Amino acid sequence: MSGFQAVSDSVDLMEQKEDGSEQYLTFLLADEEYGVEILRVQEIKGWDRVTHIPNSPHYLCGVLNLRGAIVPLVDLRLRFGMPALAYTPTTVVIVLKVDGITPRKVAIVVDAVSDVHNVLPEDVKPAPDFGLSFNTDFITGLVSIDDSMMMILNIDSLLSIEALG
Repeated sequence: MSGFQAVSDSVDLMEQKEDGSEQYLTFLLADEEYGVEILRVQEIKGWDRVTHIPNSPHYLCGVLNLRGAIVPLVDLRLRFGMPALAYTPTTVVIVLKVDGITPRKVAIVVDAVSDVHNVLPEDVKPAPDFGLSFNTDFITGLVSIDDSMMMILNIDSLLSIEALG
């Protein structure tokens, strides 16, 4: 995938389908499937060079100039404590709208985009409680898709200014 691709050009963006399901864009990290609300996705683009920011956290790749807007770019593998992986032609940058005190755009680097799934709210199971040893605040829930599980991410928690600082 090269250049910019507006999500609205390639995906039917409906907040809720007639059956009450919600749409999630899914992507892969280390063969695990993660999902984000499709309405939060602003753009999907291939990997491109970024401007590095000195003294930033190791998972912050730098910033992108997205048509005049400066957008931080987070390597989600590194943010989740996974080993770094060389970027390949399937590496994808997903630009997301993050709500907070001030709504903003944040881009994430993922191994590959997978699919768009319709999920019924009642099919979403809460994240397990691991106690104080493991924080799951960034996981909205889990859902079974075919023979695997998809983790639905709470991007407002995962990519908040406080979490990235």
